[in-house]
Amino acid sequence: MKILVVEDEEMLNNIIAKRLRVESMTVDCCFNGEEALDYLSTSGYDVVIMDIMMPKMDGLSVLKHMREEGNKTPVLFLTAKDSLQDKVDGLNLGGDDYLVKPFEFEELIARVYALARRSNNQAHDDLVAGPLTINSRSRSVVLNGEPIILTAKEFDLLYYLASNQNIVLSRQQILDHVWEYDYESYSNLIDVYIKDVRKKIDTGDGTKLIHTVRGVGYVFKVEK
Repeated sequence: MKILVVEDEEMLNNIIAKRLRVESMTVDCCFNGEEALDYLSTSGYDVVIMDIMMPKMDGLSVLKHMREEGNKTPVLFLTAKDSLQDKVDGLNLGGDDYLVKPFEFEELIARVYALARRSNNQAHDDLVAGPLTINSRSRSVVLNGEPIILTAKEFDLLYYLASNQNIVLSRQQILDHVWEYDYESYSNLIDVYIKDVRKKIDTGDGTKLIHTVRGVGYVFKVEK
C-alpha cells in the first residue's frame, strides 16, 4: 500500500511516516499543498493523509484540484480540534474522512486500512484473486490453501497487481506505486521482482497469474 503524507509540521510528518512504514506501507512525504500536487501528478497512491492548514496551498485547495482532475484517491484530513467548518468543507469537496489532532496512531492506521478497502471495493482485508487470498493487514498470502512467503516488496508488488486485475500496468506505474518517490530507477528492477514473484505463485498445473504485455508492462489475470 502506498501513502502520501502531506503535513507541514516536520516532526509530526516524520512520525506518521515512520509508523506507517512499521506497517510495511510505502510512504512519500511532503510539507505543503504545492508539493502535494507535484507528487500526485507523478505517482499513484492508495490513500492521502493531509493536513488542512498548510503554507502555499491549503489541503482543501489540493483536494478541490484533485477532484477536478478526476483523481479519486481517498483523502484523510487531519484537522484542528476546533475547526468544524473545515471538516464540513472537506467532506463537501469530496474528502473521505477526517481525524482530529492530537490522535492515536492506532486509529490513524485503522482508518487508512478502511479507506484503502473502500477504494478497492473490499468489505474486509482479504483480497481474493483466483487461487490467491491476500490479506492486506497481516500481509499474508495463501495459494490454494497453502501459505507462501514473500518479501515486503514482493508482497507490495503482488498486492498492487492483484488489486488491478485485468488492467495492464506499465513498468513505470508499478515503480511509482510500489517504491517511494526518490527511489532510483533501474531498468530491470521490475522484471527481476516479477520473476521472483512468479516462481512463488505459479501453480503446478501451469496456470499463470502475472502475464507480460510486451512493450507495455504486466497484467494480473485469472484465465478461466
